[in-house]
Amino acid sequence: MPTVQRVIPLLVYEDIESAHDFLVEVFGFGAGGVERDGEGEVVHGEVTGGDTVMWLHRVSPEHEMASPGTMDAQSGGLVVRVDDVDAHYERARAAGARIDREPTDQPYGQREYGVRDLEGHRWWFATPL
Repeated sequence: MPTVQRVIPLLVYEDIESAHDFLVEVFGFGAGGVERDGEGEVVHGEVTGGDTVMWLHRVSPEHEMASPGTMDAQSGGLVVRVDDVDAHYERARAAGARIDREPTDQPYGQREYGVRDLEGHRWWFATPL
């Protein structure tokens, strides 16, 4: 059986450039930049966290890909480990991010909070207890 080498999360956004800047400025991810087509329209973006790269993809009806802001529910989200979840929460809250749940100790061994990005993707930031 082939060995998995890497998993690259792909998130769909209406406005890739704004999403990129939000993820960098509010959530603290590394800037990976945005790519434009020949007409100057943003078609792809990337941010980094640790050794993980996340791709920011355009809305693509032909591939049935939509931003969560256009849906009533979501089927998942991302959990990101940080070194100080309370400080991360304060940064996101101060920047006006939509907080779903304040930092709380969980019975499964981590302290976490829930938040959404500017288009509604669900994120949980956590620190092991």
